[in-house]
Amino acid sequence: MKILVTGCNGQVGWELEATLQALGDVVAVSRQQCDLTDADSIRHCIERHAPDVLVNAAAYTAVDKAESEQALAFAINAEASLIMAEAMKKRAGLLLHYSTDYVFDGSKQGKYELSDPVSPVNLYGESKLAGENYLREIDGDYLIFRTSWVYASRAHNFMKTILRLASEREELNIVADQYGAPTWARLIAQTTAHALWQSWQEKMAGQFTSGTYHLTSSGRTSWHGFAEAIVEIARELEIEKLKVQQIHGIPTSEYPTPAARPVNSSLDLSALEQKFNVQMPDWKESLKLCMRELV
Repeated sequence: MKILVTGCNGQVGWELEATLQALGDVVAVSRQQCDLTDADSIRHCIERHAPDVLVNAAAYTAVDKAESEQALAFAINAEASLIMAEAMKKRAGLLLHYSTDYVFDGSKQGKYELSDPVSPVNLYGESKLAGENYLREIDGDYLIFRTSWVYASRAHNFMKTILRLASEREELNIVADQYGAPTWARLIAQTTAHALWQSWQEKMAGQFTSGTYHLTSSGRTSWHGFAEAIVEIARELEIEKLKVQQIHGIPTSEYPTPAARPVNSSLDLSALEQKFNVQMPDWKESLKLCMRELV
C-alpha cells in the first residue's frame, strides 16, 4: 500500500508519518511540497506520488483568524478536499480526511451522534463542513474522522500554552462553560492506522463502504478542567517549575473571541468503536502518556 500524508509538520501529520510506516510505503509532504491553496500543486503531488491512500492531515486551523480570512480557510479546508476527492476517485484510491466537532452548534445537552444535524457557529466550522460535503458529493471511497481539542507534545496547542502560562503566572483564568474531549494527536494517528488497515482489506475484497466517524478520546471536560489536569500532571511528573497557584473558571462571556465556540463539543464514539472494534481511552489517561514525553 502506498500512502501519501499531507500536513506532515502538523500535530496529527507528524504522528501519522511515523505510525503509518507499518502499513506500507509512506510519503509525507509539507505545505511547501503540496500547497493546498493551489489546485495544480495538489494534482501534481498526487500524480507524482501515485498513492493508493491519501491521508489529508493538512488544514487551516486558526479558528479566530478564519473569521477574517474566509477565502483562505475555504481554499484549504474545502476546495482542496474537492480536488483531492476527484483525483483519488480517478485513481480508484481511498481518501481519509479529518474534520471537526465544530460542525455542530453546541446546543445539544448530550453527545452528538452522527445522525444529528450539523450547524456550525463559526467560519472555521463552515469550511470544514464544506470539505466533508465535497467528499460525499464526489462519492469516491472515503473515510471522514471528526475529532476535537487536539494536542501533542510538540507544536502549538492548548496543553503547551497552559504549561507556559503556568510557569509565568500565579493565577490563570480559563473558560469553564465549554465542554469537549481533549484528544492526543498520537491517539488519532494510532486509531487511523487501525481503521485504515481494516478499510484497505475491505476495499481489496470489494466490501468497503465510505463513512463518517467521530474520533476523540472518551470522557468529557471543560477547558478549565483540561487546564487543571495539565497542571496537576505536570507537578506529578515534575516537568518544570510552575508558579501558578490558582486556576479560575470563567464564563465564555468574560473571554470574548472573534469566532463563536460551541458550548458542547462532546461526540458519540459508538459508531467508530463498533465498526473498527476499538475502545477509545479516557482523555486524562492519554494526557498523562503525552506529558511523559516532556520529562
